[in-house]
Amino acid sequence: MFDLNLGLSVWTTLVFLSLLGILWKFAWGPVLAAVDARESGIQDTLDKAAHEREEAAKLLAEHKQQMAEARRQQQQLIAEGKEAGEKVRQDIEEKARAEGQALIERARESIEREKDAALEALRKESVDLALAAAAKLMQANLDDSSDRALVMGYIEDLSGSGEGAQA
Repeated sequence: MFDLNLGLSVWTTLVFLSLLGILWKFAWGPVLAAVDARESGIQDTLDKAAHEREEAAKLLAEHKQQMAEARRQQQQLIAEGKEAGEKVRQDIEEKARAEGQALIERARESIEREKDAALEALRKESVDLALAAAAKLMQANLDDSSDRALVMGYIEDLSGSGEGAQA
């Protein structure tokens, strides 16, 4: 078993080398091609995954930017709404003040007219009283104390009868 046989060694080497050539020609090519194809498929998958990861990162950054822009627009709209509300409130207050002032002014004018009318009526009544008192005095020609007593009595009569209460 441990003897070396030169013929057997040559034939074994020849068979080994021919088997190696056959395998090289027919088996190694397809095996290496399959390994290369698998390696390139894995590399393509890795490249595609890296590209998709980059695309996802870009989309995420874009999404974050859009969200920030949306928040900014939201804050701007809220600020504009508050500003518009404040302006409407101020306009309403201003209109209310103007209407209040106009109402007060109309009331003052009305009071002034009523006061003027009352004063005019009081003047007319005073003139009527003075004329009536003068007529009474003319009918009775008396002295100063009698004239005074007569006028005071006439005024008291008017007050008691209700004519003076109208003034």
